[in-house]
Amino acid sequence: MKEIIQKSFSGERSLYQSESVFIDRCTFDEGESPIKESKNIDIRNSLFSWKYPLWYCENITVKDSVFAKNSRAGIWYSKNIDFENTVIDSPKNFRRCRNIFLRDVAMPDAKETLWSCEDIRLKKVTANGDYFCMNSKNIRAEDLKLTGNYAFDGCSKIVIKNSVLVTKDAFWNCENVEVYDSWISGEYLGWNSRNLYFENCTIESLQGLCYIDNLVMRNCRLIDTTLAFEYSSVDAEVTGSIDSILNPSSGRIKCDRIGELIIEEGRVKKLDTAIECGDIGKRLDKPEWID
Repeated sequence: MKEIIQKSFSGERSLYQSESVFIDRCTFDEGESPIKESKNIDIRNSLFSWKYPLWYCENITVKDSVFAKNSRAGIWYSKNIDFENTVIDSPKNFRRCRNIFLRDVAMPDAKETLWSCEDIRLKKVTANGDYFCMNSKNIRAEDLKLTGNYAFDGCSKIVIKNSVLVTKDAFWNCENVEVYDSWISGEYLGWNSRNLYFENCTIESLQGLCYIDNLVMRNCRLIDTTLAFEYSSVDAEVTGSIDSILNPSSGRIKCDRIGELIIEEGRVKKLDTAIECGDIGKRLDKPEWID
């Protein structure tokens, strides 16, 4: 394997179509696409300061490195990507890529990141940005700390564990999602999706968990969650109370207390949803905001 140690590069396509190269302590300054169309590249302790560094690449390992602000849209149309202990401080990274493994990676500007990708593994990743992971599939995340709205829109085959997600409109238009031992906060969680499973999760969501086909919840806690389950088919076992429920379409809801249960007979059938709760504060046949 060729070695490139402690060198600086500038200009467009400085290491274009490289193959089987070990890169250590290098800087890539102004100049687009420095390592475009390359394969079998091992990068350590290096700095990328300009756009499109790793497009159309294959078998890329990056450790202990930094992708600075201007390295936007850094990794597109690539496959077999392994990043470890690296900071990616630029938006629109990882687009239409396959087989991605990120661990101990920080992404403080993760807007529009991981779009239309397949086979993604995230471990101990922190990310801040809207539209994270849109239209991607086969995603496994553990110890993910995510802030930014509209996460995982249009995704399928997702498993998330031991994570914190602060994101409005998360898991919209999704299919086959499993979330375990996690904390989720954000309005309108899970709308227009099917086959969502939550276990040992704490969820805070205004009008969350609505318009879902086959929602399952086990040992979850809903805090400050109002107008939940509208038009959802649901099998929910909730520990503690639910502030308010509106028009679930079918299934079963078990909890300790419901603050307000609203079921409009003209919109859903009361008998289609079993409510297992001994303490219901208020029962209404229509929302109070309708005269």
